[in-house]
Amino acid sequence: MRGVRVLVVENDDMNAMLLELQLVHAGAAVVGPVGEVQDALQLIQDDAPDIAVLDYRLGNGQTSEPVARLLSERGIPFVLATGVASGSIPSGFERGVILTKPYLSEELVGALSRARQLSGASS
Repeated sequence: MRGVRVLVVENDDMNAMLLELQLVHAGAAVVGPVGEVQDALQLIQDDAPDIAVLDYRLGNGQTSEPVARLLSERGIPFVLATGVASGSIPSGFERGVILTKPYLSEELVGALSRARQLSGASS
């Protein structure tokens, strides 16, 4: 993960902070975190990350599905870190790797590696 730019889309400040710490510890460069769909879309358009970690439910009744769609269109791999049952996840997330909350740092790094491998990016 050394030097890999990871966009974090998470609206809960505590979860975002913990996720950022896990990623930095793994050697990643964190982009964000952001908690709003519009902010995430803007970051992707302005300076695309290498990979992203998305929370499913964001604030104000939003989900990260529009972010997942844009990432998929641009060929950017992503991990959906969620507590939502896999059968309830919309098809817009089908190109991502699902990581069920709660998870360990090793599971996060493994999910990010799988997402990069599936997309053809080097680990």
